[in-house]
Amino acid sequence: MKAISENPRSENSRKFPHLRQDFTASLVVFLVALPLCVGVAVASGVPAELGLVTGIVGGIVTGLLPGSSLQVSGPAAGLTVLVFGAVDEYGLPALGVIVLAAGLIQLAMGAMKLGRWFRAISLSVVEGMLAGIGLVLIAGQLYSAAGLDAPASGLDKIIGLPGAAADALGSSEALVSLALGAGTVAVMVLWKRLPKQVRTVPGALAAVGLATAVTAVFGLSVATVEVSGLLDVIQPPGADAFGELASVGILGTIVAFTLIASAESLFSAAAVDRLHNGPRTEYNKELMAQGAGNTVCGLLGALPMTAVIVRSSANVSAGARTKASRVMHGAWLLLFAALLPSVLALIPLPALAGILVHAGWKLIPFRGIVSLWRGHRGEALILVVTAVSIVAVNMFEGVLIGLALSVVKTAWEASHLKLEVVDKGAGPIQAHLSGNATFLRLPKILESLEALPQDRPVELDLSGLHHLDHACRTALENWAERHSATGTDPVKVTEPATAAV
Repeated sequence: MKAISENPRSENSRKFPHLRQDFTASLVVFLVALPLCVGVAVASGVPAELGLVTGIVGGIVTGLLPGSSLQVSGPAAGLTVLVFGAVDEYGLPALGVIVLAAGLIQLAMGAMKLGRWFRAISLSVVEGMLAGIGLVLIAGQLYSAAGLDAPASGLDKIIGLPGAAADALGSSEALVSLALGAGTVAVMVLWKRLPKQVRTVPGALAAVGLATAVTAVFGLSVATVEVSGLLDVIQPPGADAFGELASVGILGTIVAFTLIASAESLFSAAAVDRLHNGPRTEYNKELMAQGAGNTVCGLLGALPMTAVIVRSSANVSAGARTKASRVMHGAWLLLFAALLPSVLALIPLPALAGILVHAGWKLIPFRGIVSLWRGHRGEALILVVTAVSIVAVNMFEGVLIGLALSVVKTAWEASHLKLEVVDKGAGPIQAHLSGNATFLRLPKILESLEALPQDRPVELDLSGLHHLDHACRTALENWAERHSATGTDPVKVTEPATAAV
C-alpha cells in the first residue's frame, strides 16, 4: 500500500523555502516603486505609463537574470535630467533608439567582462555626478511644484528660481500647488519618525495618497497626471528614429546613458551587497542583466533603467531572500498598469514633484562632502567640480570633466619626487633625485636645478628614481647640456637603477 502523500504545502515549502518572505518583500517594493516610476516618467517629459513599463521590465526581465540577487531595477531619478534633455532635443521616438543602443553596449561590455572596471571609477566622480543631477532635479521640480514651465538648461533653472518665486507669489493657484508639493515633502520627511506599524506603508506612497485625497476632498485646482493607457504608449522605434544615429550628438547621448546607467547600477550593487549576507554580485553578469533590460525597454520605447538603491534597500529590509521578490514586484506593477490605469489620473503633479525634490535632495552627499573636505580635500574638490560642471554645462561633459580631474589628481599623487642638494662648499654639487619623475613634476625639477650655481660642476644622481618618463629624461639632458656649456665640467649623471620610460 502506497504511503499517503505529504501535504502539498510542505512540498512547496521545500521547493520554495523563502516564498513567504519574498512575497511580502515584493509587495513592499511594489508600493515603493509605484510612485517613483510615475514621478520619474513625468519629470522626464514622457507619459507616466512608460515609467511603469520600465519598472515592469526591470522586475520581470532583469529580475530573472543572474547578477545581483536582491538588487531591484527600474526608472531612476539619476537619469531624469539626461532623459528630459534627450527627449527635448531628439523627440520621444528617438528615446527608444538611445536606450536600445545603450542596452546593446552594456550586453557587449558584460560579455567582454568589463563590468569590474566600473568599480575603478572614482567614488568622488560618481557622488559628484549624483549631486549635480540632484541639484538640477530639485531646481526643475520646484517649477513643476508651482505649475510653471522650467527652463531647458540646469544653470537657467537655478538662475531663474528667484523670478519663478516672484511669479508664484503673485498667483493663488501657484501657491496652492506649491503648498501641496511642500506638504508631500513634509510627509516624507516626517514619515520616518512615526511608529513602526505606520511605517509599513512606504512614505512616498503615503505622501502621494494623502496629496491625492486632499486634492479630491477640497477640489484643488492643480494639474494631475495625464493617462493614455499602457498599450497606447508602447511604441517601438521606427526607421526614422534609427536615422538619428547619424547625429554625433545622439551618439554622445548614448555613451552618456551607457556609462552613467552602468556605473550607477554597479555602485548600487556594491552598496546592496553590504546590506545582506547572501550571494555576492557577479558584476559582469549584472551588467549583462542591465543591458538585457535596457534592450527590451528600448524596443518598447520606454525609459532607461538602472538598479535603484531605494527599491533595493527596501527589498532587503523587507526580508527578501531570492530574486523572486523583484520578479513578483514587476508582476504587481504589470497588474496595476493593466487593471487600474485610471488611478494614475487622480495623482496631482505637485505631489510627484515633491517626491522628486525629496529624491534629489538625497542624491546630494552633504555629509560626505564635509568628511572628504576634512580628510581628502582633493577628492572633495573633484566632487564639487563635477557637480557644478553638470549644472553649468551638461551631464556628459560634466562627468568627463570629473573623470579628467580624477586622473590628473591620481597622476599628481603618484609623482612623489624628492630633490636633495648637497653642497660641501668645494668640489662638485651633488643633486639626488628619488621617487617618480613625471612631466607633472617637471617645472619643480627644472626650477631647482636651474637655481644651482652655473660656475660649479654638478653630479646628478638618478639612481633613487623608480620612474623617469620621456619628458623628464629629455628635459634633464637638455639642462645638463646647458649647464656644461658655461665652461664648467660636464654634468655627471648616474642613471636610475631600473630602466624607466
